[in-house]
Amino acid sequence: MSAPQIVQVGPLAPQTNATLLQQYGAAALWQQAGPLAWARSAGQQVRVVVTSARHGCSAALIDALPRLEAIVSFGVGYDAIALDAARARGIQVSNTPDVLNDCVADLAFGLLLDAARGIAHGDRFVRAGRWPQGGFPLTTRVSGKKLGILGLGRIGEIVARRAQGFDMEIAYNNRRPREGAPWRFEADLKALASWADFLVVATVGGPSTAGLVSRDVIDALGPRGILVNVSRGSVIDEAAMVAALLEGRLGGAGLDVFQDEPNVPPALLALDNVVLAPHMASGTHETRAAMTALTLQNLDAFLAGGKVLTPVL
Repeated sequence: MSAPQIVQVGPLAPQTNATLLQQYGAAALWQQAGPLAWARSAGQQVRVVVTSARHGCSAALIDALPRLEAIVSFGVGYDAIALDAARARGIQVSNTPDVLNDCVADLAFGLLLDAARGIAHGDRFVRAGRWPQGGFPLTTRVSGKKLGILGLGRIGEIVARRAQGFDMEIAYNNRRPREGAPWRFEADLKALASWADFLVVATVGGPSTAGLVSRDVIDALGPRGILVNVSRGSVIDEAAMVAALLEGRLGGAGLDVFQDEPNVPPALLALDNVVLAPHMASGTHETRAAMTALTLQNLDAFLAGGKVLTPVL
């Protein structure tokens, strides 16, 4: 068998795994007893790494593949890919933007609604047979409230458009103002949190945003504020958030991402004012099919012409 030109870092959907093996001859790195040792010995002809936002691509793996030219990733996030190492070697990196925006924004707004109105809590309340024993606690109105968005990129913009349908006031914090955006730009994240009733985190992950939602920002959001995160768990100081929820300094949270997935801080499991989701924002049949298609299109474009279609680098 000839040396592989494509290596797949970790498993994707079964059909995608089969396609990468059967049509592209991709080697399954996660099935090797020693992945890095295998890469150094058997991966010397590898030109393309196929990976995902979850599995990433480390600097060590890049170093082990001397002929690597492209990293094709399934997912919009790229904080698990060693971009500096790729950039130093002139390696192209692609992701799958845009095709998941609507579904991620939908879940963000679903988490916001649930955390405010107690939908999942109410479901547990009914199923546990508690309704006949007394009424459900009052919840928080959403319509007409103030929404702060951290990160007015593609997803943040769609969240804002969803919020317009609820007659919400909208402001956002970004590295810089978005040209043409009709919503108020707030350069100070703490000031945005202090103003907002809800803060939706939709910014990029990685070192540049680690701990950006700090204890000070969480305290500014306050005991009646609700924090929603569909970005990366690293963006929020998770320990500070958990403490604020336990101490009543934060009103509630809707969380799809965590610092140490799939491990969730045990203290959150007992809180009825927190909605927990298993990193499922892009997890619809339609979106995952579109992400798979774009991943393969990036791979095909690189193999045919040496350029990926949706480059990060």
